[in-house]
This record gives sequence, C-alpha cells and structure tokens, in this order.
Amino acid sequence: MQTQLIPDIIDTAAGREADRILRNCVHCGFCTATCPTYQLMGDERDGPRGRIYLIKQVLEGHPATRHTQTHLDRCLTCRSCETTCPSGVDYAHLLDYGRDKVEQQVRRPLWQYWQRNLLRYFLPEPRRFKPLLRLGQWLRPVLPSSIRKSIPVPVTVLPWPKQQHARRMILPGGCVQPSLAPDIDTATARILDQLGIQLIQAGGCCGAVSHHLSATEQAKDYARRNIDAWWPHIEAGAEAIVSNATGCGVMLKDYAHLLNDDPAYADKARRITDLSRDIVEVLEAEDLSKLRLASTHKRISFHAPCTLQHGQGLAGRVEALLRQAGFELLPIRDAHLCCGSAGTYSITQPKLSRQLRDNKLAALNQGSPDLIATANIGCLLHLAADSAVTVKHWITLFDTEY
Repeated sequence: MQTQLIPDIIDTAAGREADRILRNCVHCGFCTATCPTYQLMGDERDGPRGRIYLIKQVLEGHPATRHTQTHLDRCLTCRSCETTCPSGVDYAHLLDYGRDKVEQQVRRPLWQYWQRNLLRYFLPEPRRFKPLLRLGQWLRPVLPSSIRKSIPVPVTVLPWPKQQHARRMILPGGCVQPSLAPDIDTATARILDQLGIQLIQAGGCCGAVSHHLSATEQAKDYARRNIDAWWPHIEAGAEAIVSNATGCGVMLKDYAHLLNDDPAYADKARRITDLSRDIVEVLEAEDLSKLRLASTHKRISFHAPCTLQHGQGLAGRVEALLRQAGFELLPIRDAHLCCGSAGTYSITQPKLSRQLRDNKLAALNQGSPDLIATANIGCLLHLAADSAVTVKHWITLFDTEY
C-alpha cells in the first residue's frame, strides 16, 4: 500500500510504525472473511481492510468524521484478521494508533463521553467497582430480568493456600475478576500449590480497559504501577507473571510495546513481557500427574476467547489440556469468531454484541454439552448472561473442590 502520511505523523516513532504497518497491507481482503463485524454488516468499512483505509486517510491529513469514529468503534479488536492475514499486518497496533488520532479530532456525543469515562472510573478500580456490584447483587431479585441476568450471584470461595514454596509466580491483582468471580484466582493458586508453586497476588488492573477506550496515558500509568508492584518479587526470583484472564494476558505481553518510548520503564516493560505467561502455558510445562483430577462434567463446549487464540496465538492449547484431563470436547462451529464480549464492547455496542453472542451460544450448544468452559472473565459473564448451560472458567475444572 502506498502512503503519504503528513509530516507531523511520519516524523514520530509511532507514525513511522503506522506507516510500516500500512505498507504491509496488500489489499487482498482475506481478513474480511474472518471478521465478525463484516460478516454481520457486510460493509467494507466494518471490516479490517476498510478500517485500514479509514485510518490511512486520517494519517494522510483527511479530517476524521463521526462516521470514521463509528466504524472504528465497531471493531472488536478480536484480531482474527491478524491470524488470517498472509502479509503479517499488525492490525491491532495500527487500530490503537488510529483510534487515538480520531479521538483527538472528533468530539463524542455527551452520553458516549460520560459512558466511556464512567467505565474507566469504575471497572479498573475494585474499591469503586466492588461496592457497586454488591449493591446490584443485593437488589438483584427486584431488578428487571434484562439487568438481573447480567449481575452474577456471589460464588463460594475456598481458602487461599498458605503453604510456602521455593518456586514463586506473580498473579496480577486484576480489576473486575476478583469481585465477580474470585473462585478463578483461588482455583489457580490451589492448582499451582499442588505443583509446588506459590502464587503471589500483587498489582492491579492491567490497563486494557483504558487502552481500548483510547485513554492511552491512563493505560500507561496502570502499567507503570504494576511494574513497580511486581519488580521486588521479580528481583526476589519470581519465575513468571501468570494471567488467568486472557484479555489481561494479551495486554501484559504488550507492555514492551506500550512503554517502548518511556526511558524509565522501557527495559522493565520488556522484562514483564518476557515473563508473562497464560496459565495454560504454565501448566503445559508441569507434571500434571500431581493434580487430583476428577471431572463430573464430561462433555464440554470450549469457547476460546479471541485474546487466547488470536491475541496470544495459543489456539488449541487449553483444549489439549482438557482432553488430557479426561474431558470430552465437542466440535464448535466457527470457533474462530468472537462471542461479542470484547472488554467493554458489550456495553458500548450492545446490539452487535448480542448478535454475536446469540451466534456463539448457538454454536456452543449444538452438541448439547454438559458445560461450557472459557478462559476470560469477560467472555464468561457475557455468555452466562444468556446461557441455559452453566459457563465456567476452565481452570476451576482442575480443582476438584469446586
């Protein structure tokens, strides 16, 4: 693709990266075949190739419009297009940069402005989000069904293991998951405890919520705070930073890129990226014969989040562990497609999100599973809100106490 980016952009490191990404695109259109929003809407501007052209126009000096912003907003950032692309176009980083530039030019309607700011205010901060959740759970019986089904009931949480081990790993503190589904973190700690690994909770939100709402500087602040919280443990010998939420995992692995222009944190950010592991990567390297595995739900439909299969390139890895543990995994139609959760997408784009969820649940339920499993808190809550079949995080299936 030929480009003529304006001097103010091409003279910056980020602008040169965007130019390089644009030039890698060969207009082939393979990406449209696997783009969830293009499949729903059939509009070139709601597919990766069309969005790349829209971003290119803005970076070449054409004024961004509300329509440009709308088409970029509709992107799920599922990165299915990256898995499909034969030219290796780094679409996600180009989209982040393009969204930031459009955000600087286009004033949002007031309701969108406040919606996005409230999401960034409450979701990343447990001290704000947890009281709000508890209020919702208390009022749950009297709320309309459309709201009630989106508020999960409190879950039973088993004790965090107290045993000390020579081997240690870090578990990020997270944002909404410890409040919505604390059993996921506890199950992770209990399983690693059986393998002789101590899990240390530290830090907070990874910054993904802010990053994908075009609040890049806020996302960087979250990243720096986490690095500061984790660094003493890393210096003390922590082997890895473990993520059991794939949306957070893909963000942690991108810290090196996020902070590459920060002289005080760039080297540390690269170290964080090198140490970041999804929990499936950790378990694959261990002797799982030490685990006490006894499944009661044998037939499983596994939904692989986009951040697992496309963002981190770990397609098929969780499924292999589940089969190894004795579960029967059912075939899933269009397994590469997004469920519509995509961080805050289910809130900012509810209509498209519901359409994608309906399609995904139809595919997951086709084989009449006993259970639906997934690997990301957002996907779990989004699917569970409208699923007649129980939806659980796959790691909890490895802890027989749950």
